[in-house]
Amino acid sequence: MLNDMQKKIEELRNAIRRYDHFYYGLDNPLVPDAEYDRVMRQLIEIEINHPQLITPESPTQRVGRANVSSLMPIAHIKSMLSLNNVFDETELNQFLRRIEDKLGNKQVLEFVAEPKMDGLAINLTYLDGRLISAATRGDGVVGEDVTANVKTISAVPLTLLGDDIPQCIEVRGEVYMSKQAFHALNVMTEKQGLKLFANPRNAAAGSLRQLNPQITAKRDLSIYIYGVGACEGFLLADNHWQQMQQLQAFGFRVSPENQRVSGVEGCYQFYHQILQKRSQLPYEIDGVVYKLNAIVLQQEMGFVAKAPRFACAHKFPASEEITKILQVDFQVGRTGVITPVARLEPVSVGGVVVSNATLHNMSEIQRKDIHIGDVVVIRRAGDVIPEIVQVVLEKREQISDIVFPAGCPSCGSPVLHDEHGIIARCSGGLNCHSQLVGALKHFVSRKAMNIEGVGEQLIMALVERQWVRDVADIYFISTVQWLSLPRMAKKSVENIIIALKQSKKTLFHKVIYALGIREIGEVSAKTLALHYHSFESLKEAKEEDLLHLSDIGPVASKAVIDYFSDSLHWQTCMKLIHCGVEWQAQAILADTHSMFYDKTVVLTGSLSQLSREDAKSRLEQLGAKISSSVSKKTDYLIVGDSPGSKYDKALTLGVPVITEAELINLI
Repeated sequence: MLNDMQKKIEELRNAIRRYDHFYYGLDNPLVPDAEYDRVMRQLIEIEINHPQLITPESPTQRVGRANVSSLMPIAHIKSMLSLNNVFDETELNQFLRRIEDKLGNKQVLEFVAEPKMDGLAINLTYLDGRLISAATRGDGVVGEDVTANVKTISAVPLTLLGDDIPQCIEVRGEVYMSKQAFHALNVMTEKQGLKLFANPRNAAAGSLRQLNPQITAKRDLSIYIYGVGACEGFLLADNHWQQMQQLQAFGFRVSPENQRVSGVEGCYQFYHQILQKRSQLPYEIDGVVYKLNAIVLQQEMGFVAKAPRFACAHKFPASEEITKILQVDFQVGRTGVITPVARLEPVSVGGVVVSNATLHNMSEIQRKDIHIGDVVVIRRAGDVIPEIVQVVLEKREQISDIVFPAGCPSCGSPVLHDEHGIIARCSGGLNCHSQLVGALKHFVSRKAMNIEGVGEQLIMALVERQWVRDVADIYFISTVQWLSLPRMAKKSVENIIIALKQSKKTLFHKVIYALGIREIGEVSAKTLALHYHSFESLKEAKEEDLLHLSDIGPVASKAVIDYFSDSLHWQTCMKLIHCGVEWQAQAILADTHSMFYDKTVVLTGSLSQLSREDAKSRLEQLGAKISSSVSKKTDYLIVGDSPGSKYDKALTLGVPVITEAELINLI
């Protein structure tokens, strides 16, 4: 009887795998949804009655139990590299010319051209045909274990189809969320009163990194496979195109948009073809990828530190749309700077609905001749930040000038302008509601006093009730006051009290940074803390002494002197000491023999084994100067996952690039 049941289970499982392959892999359903659901229900019923016959590879096991810990690391058998980018035809020509020069090949080269999916890279490992692990790219060497979540993606085969399969194989692909699934997710998220996802890529990445696979299963993720990592016990085809066909036969989903193209003209033709149909595709893409087809030529080209020489990503230009400026509002930042913000007719740009765009300052408004009522070209700079590119003058009709307010829109204090007429600033200081809210948000932030549990809504409630007049007052809020705030339970208040107490033991540079002194960021705060170990010593600091410090220029030195000579600011400092804030100076004795000593280092991308703060701290202990932007003066660039434009600029300038794994070995 049990043998008959085992046979029936395998028949049902094989049928579902076949249905999944045709539906998700080939976009060619074999049976209607009702029949698929019937077979699945039949399998579920048998497994419920015979739980001893359930296996991890069963289609019913795609939704597993919630993990109880954070995502664990998984090392890739073969490193998972990223791609170098090209942005125009000149750079593409240079890429192709380097290949021709290296190979000395006078024949027209064949490439496989593919859409560049805007999702999350994934590495699937199969042993004897069974999925044993799934990991994100991570640093290219070690990724995050997302096996339980990936099993919820119907297009990922849990077992490979066919009899002739590899003993072990790593399959690389891109997990993404379709436009339709993204819209449905945000509709549901909005109904729940939660924050909407910014774009499909973020939604896919967040969904894949859930600790509970049941949440991932509700997100309707998809996948396309684009390559092979390690492979043992199987003869792969000698070209990329046929390898993709082999993977498709195993049950994987390969993009139907892929094409074989010849030479530079074939690459250009594919690029413009995909760019033209980009908006019609059911998913987001941000470019196309070209790979040499012949594996032997790929091997001859080899690799650079982070990317193959035989492939590149040809990125699309930033998405642009036309919309209209309805009005201009003015926002007040924590330092009092007043920024004009254009309110736009909502428009979808690169898959994201944009309704606001910063106008920066009056100089920018005048330079671009922007008026209320203008029709403008809007672009998401770097596919992230909305910006107004230009005014469409031929569509200009009724317009009005943008006039900066004479009084602060938040508190009514006089608005002051700098000598160049570019920066407008509220003169109200912490008497200004917006500045006080901004100052408190900065003060409690992770890089400053790191007071967990005190978010923007709580801060606004404290300011509205006038329980805080400066940042130090947050330490004097009573338990009764915290409990009287809306939606504040006893446990939440207890956690805030603990966080406030813990924050009082800190490092001096964090206290300096937390004060929000104009022009003083993390790096300059650390510089000050190395030379001045108390508020008193900073108050007595002379301008000529400050100017001798690295990272402290004339503007920053004046800001420091102005801050500590102001009686209200000094009162804040004394209140912090009075309530028990203590610190260490954290003197850094740099290793003068380190390769990083006195070198300018920039970090970019997501680090998986070190936190960004830990990496900065260790580099500074080795004498490095941490900068936020890449320039000719940059000595090293440390790269994590998804490095972006800093990485591209570093390659252009010839700046040495160090991966996270290499950095860990060096330090």
